[in-house]
Order: sequence, then C-alpha cells, then structure tokens
Amino acid sequence: MSEAQVKQKVREFYDQVGWQTVGDGLYQNARYEDLRPVSREYIHRCHLRINRHIAPQGNLLLDAGSGPVQYPEYLTYSQGYRYRVCADISILALREARKRLGQHGLYVVADVANLPFRREAFDGVVSLHTLHHLPLGEQIKAYFELYRVLNPGRSLAVVNGWTDSPLMRRLGWLVRLMEKTGKWIARLRGREKAVPVNGGEAVTSTKSTATGTFVEKLDAVWLRRELADLQPQIWVWRSVSVRFLRAVIHRVLAGRLWLRLLYALEERFPHYFGEKGQYPLIVIHKPKG
Repeated sequence: MSEAQVKQKVREFYDQVGWQTVGDGLYQNARYEDLRPVSREYIHRCHLRINRHIAPQGNLLLDAGSGPVQYPEYLTYSQGYRYRVCADISILALREARKRLGQHGLYVVADVANLPFRREAFDGVVSLHTLHHLPLGEQIKAYFELYRVLNPGRSLAVVNGWTDSPLMRRLGWLVRLMEKTGKWIARLRGREKAVPVNGGEAVTSTKSTATGTFVEKLDAVWLRRELADLQPQIWVWRSVSVRFLRAVIHRVLAGRLWLRLLYALEERFPHYFGEKGQYPLIVIHKPKG
C-alpha cells in the first residue's frame, strides 16, 4: 500500500468511524480507551503529564493530529496560549474540535508529515496518538517537521505507542488469565461478556468487533537511531495498555489502589517505564541559536 493510500485510509476511518459521535460527547474512537470509573483517576493524571514538558504559555500551540480534542485534560495544554492550531487530516475532527475550542482555536486540514507552516512558528507542539498512523519513513519526516515549526528554546511532546512493550509482554500471562476468568464468571452468570465503552455503561457482546485503521509503530532503539540529531528524551505517558486495564483492573479487586501504586512507580522511574511500557512520551527540546 502506498503512502497516499495509507493516508486516505486513515482519513476515511476517522471521518466515517473514529470521530462519529455515540452520545454524551463520546466518539466511536472511545472504544480504544478505558473510560470506566475505576481507571478514571489514573487516566486523568497520565493525560496531564503533557503539561510538564511544554511551555505553559505562548502565542501559538500546534496540536498535530488534534482529532476533536476529545478529553477535558487536552484543553489544558493550550490554556496559556493565544491560539491553539488544530491540524488534522480529518475535516470531521476539526469540526468537532471547533465545538470545544471556538475562537481559541485555528483549524487547518493538514498532513503532519508535510506541515503547511513556516519554520519556528509555534511556541509549543503536541501530537497525541497520531504518528503511528504513518509508515515509519513518514513518522521520521513528521518528527522533523514538528521540530522545524517549533521556536528555539521550546519543546515538543509526542505520545505514541511501542510495537512491542517489554512490560506488557511480561504481563501477558496475567492479562490472558484475567480475561479467561472474566469469561468464566460471565458464563456462570448466564450472560455474555460486557465490553465497557462509557464509564459505567456497557454494550453486550461476545467479542470486540472494533476495527481500527493503519498502525505502524516502533521501539526505543529505532527511535533513538532515527532521531539521533534531535536528541529525543523518552518519558512515560502511560505504561499499561487498554487491554491490560480492562482485564486486570477492577473495583472489587482494589483497582484504584493498584493504579495509584503504578502511577507512583511511573513517577519514580519515568524513563524506565517510558521505554519498557506501552505508551512513551517523546520530548524534544529545540535549543536557542
């Protein structure tokens, strides 16, 4: 599949599926996140980690691959900026983002690997769960594009996902065990497995029927090698996958307590969990001069 075909598939997915609303301010894409109350505090605190690594204020913040800016925490990134520039390949996403940001936002249909902005135009840059939709070669180009449009003395923050997380691989046995246990309990209760999609609500299904779009991820060795000139720092955004959360974390098993402990460990060893966990936070600083 060519790069142009990949981008067309991504655009079609988000216009036709991913950013279609399912009620109460949620989108179809929410099925790829754990929105249950037991995980809410942990998810919230992970989202806010972005704020530590970008300038708290400035003129323009670029949100590359903004989507509809679907979570309240995402709004905090641009609170100290005059405008938030939302760049996305999906027109539907930008329309939804405008409902949230209004005149605080500027909206541009754009390819994150070929940004239509002049160099050093932005005081801050964020990109969340976007670059892995690009072929690896285009991902490299996108990082350099984000760096190009960033002002000297400022930083950019990218959340992506590793193709193979060593931590999740080691804990795979636990996930599989808990999934089997959940199915066994569901059969005993005489009902099918409930797949959570919105806080305390759920839709009943024997299996997840979600179909995503193009995803090509990477690992820490690849990232450091390909972006050596940019000197990326790898921090933790979130170390566990959605599958892990849904399978292992439950209210009746003191799920909130376990997630607070996990968060404390991530804070204590942010680089370890960034490299070994599921979702790294890639921070690149652009020096002055």
